[in-house]
Amino acid sequence: MSDQCELHYREYGSGDPVIVLHGLLGSGDNWHTIARSLSGNFRVLAVDQRNHGSSPRAEGMDYPSQAADVLQLLDSLSLKKAWLIGHSMGGKTAMEVALAYPERVGALVVVDIAPVAYPPRYRDMMEALLEVDLSRIGKRSEADALLSGKVPDRMLRLFLLKNLKRTARGCFRWRIDLPAIIADYESVWAGIAGGRTFTGPSLFIAGGNDGYLTDADREPIIDRFPSARFVTFEHAGHWVHAEEPARFIETVTGFFTDPGRCGEDRD
Repeated sequence: MSDQCELHYREYGSGDPVIVLHGLLGSGDNWHTIARSLSGNFRVLAVDQRNHGSSPRAEGMDYPSQAADVLQLLDSLSLKKAWLIGHSMGGKTAMEVALAYPERVGALVVVDIAPVAYPPRYRDMMEALLEVDLSRIGKRSEADALLSGKVPDRMLRLFLLKNLKRTARGCFRWRIDLPAIIADYESVWAGIAGGRTFTGPSLFIAGGNDGYLTDADREPIIDRFPSARFVTFEHAGHWVHAEEPARFIETVTGFFTDPGRCGEDRD
């Protein structure tokens, strides 16, 4: 476990605090539309996790370290308790926070990820990003063209290129610490340790088209989160919140307002 990081965040609205944790190679900015929509009912903090966005660079991507970063944020804002939303890597961070510090979590929403180990993906994609010679890039479209051979999915390239920012001197830089993430890449895909439970309200939202969160994952989820409820967005993929934002906002707002009426009970 590495030292805590003081996470960067963007704040929206007022009310009960909700912390939003993005996925791998994302940032809090990806959640701007969702956060703004939720801000009518909640105080939303859209966080950049370590080695992403404007948050500090740090060794170690293990989930106890990422959870400790969230705890540091809660303490720095004098928040005794917060509601958590986490997508993919952020979902695993949120699960670790709930299991390690259950008294600090009011309710938990996990988006399209389970507390299990997954086969590592995307290493080649991240190495492709490293291979882009930013000193020779004058505009974003040039980086897009260079990536197209190894990342053929245009929507995925556009997502990745949101991390490409122009400096005050007009040069480009990555807002993600690719070497640090690659160095501890196995930790990103690792499972969340069992033997602990979070008994508070938990909602697991699956995208029906991608297989990250399947019926086979319910047993390890319920083992750790015995109050878990489940919702599947049948026509969405891994980025559930981006593909069906209106339904996602309605589902999350309903769950935080009345957890017992949202989602399916476990079998």
